[in-house]
Amino acid sequence: MAKTVEQVADAMFQMVKEAQGQKKLKPMDLTKAMVQLYAAEGVDKEMCKGAIKILVDSGRLVYTYFGGSFLELPHKEGAAN
Repeated sequence: MAKTVEQVADAMFQMVKEAQGQKKLKPMDLTKAMVQLYAAEGVDKEMCKGAIKILVDSGRLVYTYFGGSFLELPHKEGAAN
């Protein structure tokens, strides 16, 4: 069964959530992992780009930059607590 962009986005979000605090993931890391996991289900680089766009546009993930671009969960500021 072919994966939808939304399903790929959910899988990417879960991967970033599990890696939070241990490892920062680059967009290409996520793309390679999704293509490797779901290549038989029609997932390609373009679908992954669309999934990342959905995640960033919805605010579920944010881009951070520290010597390279990474995708992370949004941070809560101390004053927001």
